[in-house]
Amino acid sequence: MKRYIFASDFDQTLTFNDSGYVLAELVGIPTGEFERKAKGMAKINLVQQGAELAYLLLHDPEFKAKVRKQHLHEVGKRIRLKENIKLLYQLLEAGIDGHFFDFYVLSAAPVEVIYSALEGIVPRDHIYGTEFRYKATGEIDTIVRATAGYGKVAVLDQLLVQQVAGPDHVIYSGDGSSDIHVMLHVNARDGLTIAVSESPDVSQLAKRTVLSTSALAVLAPILEEVAGWERARIRSFFEANGMLIQQWKRVRTDWLTVQPAASETPEPAGAVKE
Repeated sequence: MKRYIFASDFDQTLTFNDSGYVLAELVGIPTGEFERKAKGMAKINLVQQGAELAYLLLHDPEFKAKVRKQHLHEVGKRIRLKENIKLLYQLLEAGIDGHFFDFYVLSAAPVEVIYSALEGIVPRDHIYGTEFRYKATGEIDTIVRATAGYGKVAVLDQLLVQQVAGPDHVIYSGDGSSDIHVMLHVNARDGLTIAVSESPDVSQLAKRTVLSTSALAVLAPILEEVAGWERARIRSFFEANGMLIQQWKRVRTDWLTVQPAASETPEPAGAVKE
């Protein structure tokens, strides 16, 4: 029996929406205003990448005045999840060909949002999100922990100790810049990293990239890289569990930025001067 830790981000990895946008819309704050503030903090590196929403909830006057604990629970009910998360959890927990996977969610999103969204799918003690301390009125008082940037690395190392698992038995799935630190950490220790977006922040860093509307798609690289299965066997496994892989395309993407080497217009290579 081989045990592994499968850890996943939440926003844009298990969902189609960012919880910050859903929350802003819920409390009547223009989503453009949230985006402007979040991008401003990311640009000046005021907080760790991914923790922009937590900072706004704690310090921005408009968010602090409007957002209460119950709003975070409501966001979880409204956010649109990717398909087949429950089936993914069940298959990983049951084990596949002698490989067993403990499914955890590591996210900078408020933990109340994730609890609400994944209720009945992922147990609460397998969810690590940003935790707040609240006043009696439901208003946010202080922050207890932000699972963003290096915060994800700290939680992952804690899980390794608890589960008595080797660092090469870790699989991490994420979508953007907030996942860079943990992906670098996992890669350096021979784990498996999976990007679920074409964002160059992670797609060039992750060992595999999978694009799909179904959360179940991450099983393809897991079964290939961990279990050593061929494509035909993976297709048969999906079909045996009531799912059909209709398309499976694999391409290599090169990200290039091309610009002049100097301010002067260079002459074509091989040009002869008079």
